[in-house]
Amino acid sequence: MSILIKPVITEKATMDSEVNNRYTFEVSMRTNKVEIKKAVESAYGVSVEKVRTMNVRPDRKSRYTKSGVITGKTNAIKKAIVQLAEGDTIDFYNNI
Repeated sequence: MSILIKPVITEKATMDSEVNNRYTFEVSMRTNKVEIKKAVESAYGVSVEKVRTMNVRPDRKSRYTKSGVITGKTNAIKKAIVQLAEGDTIDFYNNI
């Protein structure tokens, strides 16, 4: 089971990483903050000060088509915002 699924690269997350040295990851639903901290420290070689987590609810959508109304939803995810120590950075674009 992989703990870190992928980094979240949005405009808000990029601004947060540049200004406040906080990075956002999509993580497995069953992990806790201690496991996330160990996974980030081992994967990127940085020291983590604080981990904040949030469960993101699924979005529900409906479409009107010829055959009737089609409803669906996206998957629920868990996001972790990781605060790094002063001087540590993660470069997502060169670590691929």
